[in-house]
Amino acid sequence: MSLPGRVALVTGAARGIGLAIGRRLADEGARVALVDVDGPGVEAAAASLGRGALALVADVTRTEDVERAVAAAHARLGRLDIVVNNAGITGGSRLTWELTDEDWQRVIACDLTSVFLVCRAAVRIMLAQGGGRIVNIASIAGKEGNPTLVPYSTAKAGVIGLTKALAKEVATRGIFVNAVAPAVIGTDMVRQMSRETVDMLVAKIPMGRIGRPEEVAALVAWLASDECSFSTGAVYDLSGGRATY
Repeated sequence: MSLPGRVALVTGAARGIGLAIGRRLADEGARVALVDVDGPGVEAAAASLGRGALALVADVTRTEDVERAVAAAHARLGRLDIVVNNAGITGGSRLTWELTDEDWQRVIACDLTSVFLVCRAAVRIMLAQGGGRIVNIASIAGKEGNPTLVPYSTAKAGVIGLTKALAKEVATRGIFVNAVAPAVIGTDMVRQMSRETVDMLVAKIPMGRIGRPEEVAALVAWLASDECSFSTGAVYDLSGGRATY
């Protein structure tokens, strides 16, 4: 699953799953651009990777920030072969009737609109280049729906739909678009949810444990590689057995 000469861009990469993905892709030989709204965090993350990793500060909910970051990665690293849309928030645990408009809009912007913006910018480059790989981090919540996480569940369902539709548009253009749907993964995002919500989600996992960021990164690395050659528009569960379809 070697990626020498490839250039990857990973969003939400200052920590957690995004950083684990960036590290795995770098270990496989790719040059990596890490994107995050947290400037000091993403700079530290890039420094920890070494290998010429590039830190880019951007708010991926803003079109101008996304266009600038994607263009900068392409210009400074010379190509854009792999894009991983990982940036996201849970928005906290609230019942639907307790949500404000702002609660809803914030999660949809970060977890769904950002994926559209990054995909749009990246595909334009990949079409001219003749190919590429896009991996969107969705969630089992996007398939099953999690109570007290309605905006998050809705956004992740949207990511799944976006992945499937975009993959069909570019299926004959050398661009593969797939999604990963994790269950609960041990990151800072878990602390955004109530203890009751976390316990409820873990209880649904037959393996009885939370996943690790490195396990997500391993699947993403395969999807980004030439070994994944006849799969696009697919959603790969990473759920410890939770998924039902």
